[in-house]
Amino acid sequence: MPRLFGTNGVRGVTNDGMNVELALNLGRAIGSFFDGDVAIGTDTRTSNDMLKQAVVAGVTSTGCNVYDAGMVPSPALQYYVRRHDLAAGVIITASHNPPEFNGIKVVAGDGTELDAGTEEQIEQVYFSETWRSSAWYDVGVVQSVAAIGGYLDGVAGMVDAAAIAEKQFTVVADCGNGAGCVAYPYLLRQLGCRVVTLNAQPDGTFPGRDAEPVEENLGELIGLMQSGDADLGVAYDGDADRAIFVDENGCYVSGDKTLAITAAHAVERHGGVVVTPVSTSSCVEDMVTAQGGTVRYTRVGSPVVARAMIEMDATFGGEENGGLIFPGHQYCRDGGMATAAVLEIMALRDMPLSALADEVPGYALVKTKVPCANEQKQTVMQAFIDEERREVDTTDGAKVMYDDAWVLVRPSGTEPIVRVYVEAREQERAEELAEQYKKRVAELVG
Repeated sequence: MPRLFGTNGVRGVTNDGMNVELALNLGRAIGSFFDGDVAIGTDTRTSNDMLKQAVVAGVTSTGCNVYDAGMVPSPALQYYVRRHDLAAGVIITASHNPPEFNGIKVVAGDGTELDAGTEEQIEQVYFSETWRSSAWYDVGVVQSVAAIGGYLDGVAGMVDAAAIAEKQFTVVADCGNGAGCVAYPYLLRQLGCRVVTLNAQPDGTFPGRDAEPVEENLGELIGLMQSGDADLGVAYDGDADRAIFVDENGCYVSGDKTLAITAAHAVERHGGVVVTPVSTSSCVEDMVTAQGGTVRYTRVGSPVVARAMIEMDATFGGEENGGLIFPGHQYCRDGGMATAAVLEIMALRDMPLSALADEVPGYALVKTKVPCANEQKQTVMQAFIDEERREVDTTDGAKVMYDDAWVLVRPSGTEPIVRVYVEAREQERAEELAEQYKKRVAELVG
């Protein structure tokens, strides 16, 4: 059976694969499989209404009711699904992808992203066209709902809001013209912060910057932090489930360092296990073990991390891309919760982010990629593993360990590329290995 779902939902270029017919039939499959009330929300992309209405038509045709939350951050929609005991949720988003892309992400009734087995069952309904069609008197109805207010209250209730408010932090929020615009400036104000916004008008063409909050896209935020007197800068991706920070001096703080800081804080309080993918920097394990905790590694992908956290009753988890998961709140990446947590740590420890980041051991991390057609990926990876002379960890892709470094080669689940990650103690060593392994993969692709 062909696959529809990738690492994080179904994605494609609008009206070139990701079209109304796909959305309608996927809505039918979702309604038939879950057979219950479904909430739906979108980020800011230009095709959101088109795809949302198609999904809604499909779901209601099966007899299921739909709660339309409108434009919301993904974690706000997930929070609503769980709090209201719905059967499932649907988010129309392509996260960090360029504006011509859009996607359909499905979440379970507990607010978590679907596991692969459930996705395959929905795909079975989709490809076999065995969806249910209700009688005229039994089709579902659509109701508009407000999901953001309850979510913001939930986030604020998870942290020491009084300690944050007492510090009177000034925070620059770069919403990237994405779904964070409609929620996170208000969260910061609710926490007692003075808020300065960048790219805070919803716009699916992403005129302010690319939706991916990587360092090269955050020049405006970094410049403002360097020239101003704000305490913290934060940038969100398109659907606002990830947060990346810039310190008070205008220095970009990698997602690995943020994960290390927040994970160590959680373990210091509660002990236990931290779950993260094999692509995560060794600095996280350094910080967690220093606090007496343990790190467990998984395949890349927030649904995988979240499910492993549930199975292990983990204290904390997350990815190196700014996606942090707070189990006391919900088992999904949450940009708003990450923002509140970093502010709480700054307040309770009475330290700026720069000082917190300085406590994290330094590693050089190089990320590169090689174009590779999806149908080639499996062959390329097997050939790479077969010819590698060192021991290979195949938890996800192929991770090769050196005494002073590690290399991870893995096929992307959302793009026609193979990613190459290298971490070493020294930048020169990381760049040397990255070039070496990139060349090897390129030769295998041909």
